[in-house]
Amino acid sequence: MAHMASHELHSTGVTGGTAPASAPVSDQVPVPTVGFDLDMTLIDSRPGIKATYEALSAETGTYIDSALTVTRLGPPLEQELAHWFPDGEIPRAADRYRELYPRYAVEPSPAMPGAREAVAAVRAAGGRAVVVTAKHEPNAKLHLEHLGIEPDAVAGWLWAEAKAEALREFGASVYVGDHTGDVRGAMTAGALSVAVPTGPCGADELRAAGAAVVLEGGLPDFPGWFAGHCARR
Repeated sequence: MAHMASHELHSTGVTGGTAPASAPVSDQVPVPTVGFDLDMTLIDSRPGIKATYEALSAETGTYIDSALTVTRLGPPLEQELAHWFPDGEIPRAADRYRELYPRYAVEPSPAMPGAREAVAAVRAAGGRAVVVTAKHEPNAKLHLEHLGIEPDAVAGWLWAEAKAEALREFGASVYVGDHTGDVRGAMTAGALSVAVPTGPCGADELRAAGAAVVLEGGLPDFPGWFAGHCARR
């Protein structure tokens, strides 16, 4: 498996332009580094997150509507916990959630359709694929390892505009995500925002937030779009 470095430096149905998957990649222009979000972009983490919230609720005796929590994935864990716990209890609840997470969340969470192929398309073209996520970084790596998705690096604990920190350090010129926060992160980094409407945000909302490209069919549309993007470069 490719090394996943810690962040220490942390209709066709496609809008925004398409090209045939067979379009040649120029030998004169470097293939870009592409960043990917994790939850609801590369993985469907809803089953695992739901199970983890249910375990946390049972252990703490605090009511958590686990079905509701998975309809608003994207922001940091602490934002969701604030709906259920008093402010003073949030840090301890967050720590315990992250401890429970590997036991309950990794095995039941599948890859999103086209996830492996999207990452592989970048690497096969000679580019770098990196994952930049708000998720606790060790847990993000557990998901990727379990599913056999092989990015070149992983940066966790970054949400929305803060994702620009890692995107800049990795030299990413494209960032793929499912949330308006991902669009903002890409724009802050000066990267091309490529959006997939597979999470809580619909295609129109992603466009309104500033996404340059919306892949209506999700990641299965990515390899063809990426080949055309590289050819146009």
